[in-house]
Amino acid sequence: MLEDGDASDTAPGKYFHKRRYAGSKDRRAITERFFFVLRHRAKLDWWIAHTAISLEKIPRTRIIADLVLREDSSKSAITELFGSTTYAPPALTPDEQALADGLAGQAVEHPDQPAWVKSEFPVWLEAHLVEIFTDRLNQEMAALNEPAPVDLRINTSKTTREEAQALLQNADIPCEPTALSPVGLRLQGHPRVTQTQIFKDGLFEVQDEGSQLAALLVDARPGMTVIDYCAGAGGKTLALADTMTKNNRFDGMLWACDTIPSRLQELEKRANRNGITESILTHILLENDFWHADNANLADRVLADVPCSGTGTWRRAPESRWRLTPGILSDYITQQRQILSHAAALVKSGGRLVYVTCSILPAENEEQIAWFLEDYPRFSQLPVADTWTRTIGGTPPLPDPALRLSPAKTSTDGFFVAILERN
Repeated sequence: MLEDGDASDTAPGKYFHKRRYAGSKDRRAITERFFFVLRHRAKLDWWIAHTAISLEKIPRTRIIADLVLREDSSKSAITELFGSTTYAPPALTPDEQALADGLAGQAVEHPDQPAWVKSEFPVWLEAHLVEIFTDRLNQEMAALNEPAPVDLRINTSKTTREEAQALLQNADIPCEPTALSPVGLRLQGHPRVTQTQIFKDGLFEVQDEGSQLAALLVDARPGMTVIDYCAGAGGKTLALADTMTKNNRFDGMLWACDTIPSRLQELEKRANRNGITESILTHILLENDFWHADNANLADRVLADVPCSGTGTWRRAPESRWRLTPGILSDYITQQRQILSHAAALVKSGGRLVYVTCSILPAENEEQIAWFLEDYPRFSQLPVADTWTRTIGGTPPLPDPALRLSPAKTSTDGFFVAILERN
């Protein structure tokens, strides 16, 4: 939870000081209100705009609207929260009092709200989302606005999923096997698992089930040369290292690349906890980097988990949907194509380039694959089903050439995975 004095204009402490609400139960209630406001921002803004009061749509006015619309708080109750003590936020202005009066008796939902308000997404994204979800739009957006569960990826070079589950449950951390990933556990609630000795011993990593599936579909095996081209802090890199381990021995060459040194430094810390620091080579990507030429046609597998809009992770960062703009999306698309071009040169004949986003937008997914296959005819797209059967087992939940995951259909974050083989 954000501390006192946090500069964020969305910090709950800005409006409800924790010294007024000293107990953990009250702090939990503040946090819940904070996230409710974030997840219902479009509806609250719609109501603020539909009063006769000329007020900015800012966190303060949204909280006032929430108190009236969701809790039907009385004017006196709201007045008591604002300005009644030293630690309370400033007293209501006359316009804010009028806003509370104007919203009295209403509910958060209203039949006149347009689709983008009801489903809580920026209006400019409506055409993009309707294109991919059609008549499932409301269901998909509702799932993307729910809190996300916590998933763990088991380090199978150190333990089994069954053993890890038993250890966690013995530590009073209830969990169940993930429905799709054969190496995942889903926690009940949000316990502090990173404080446990099991975590410190490197038996698991916190990783969404969808991310686990994406790493498994790379099909990295012992003896291969594998490059995680956009490694970040290395969640998928560590998963790849696990699949390249046989009889508790890492076998192969695994590169982790990124443009930001601090991310690779975090990966080194995580690899050290997993006991595989010496198994991973790291490289900081630079502009006009000779590293690409030096390693051309080298890799059996290249994972390009590219920077993207993050629209598939709105459950975890509900406020991020309102920061996305058409210009930012366009910049991501350009960057993704540049990365695909660089990554393709690293793949040897018969090798694979695995393209991954945590986006639900066709512009970053299917349209990018269509562009790539047209510009790079030496590559062809492989159906996900064959690799899924070999690395995960069974058949994928959706029968498309690429894999699309979403909270509504697979209870994971939104992911897109395409497997491209070089001829």
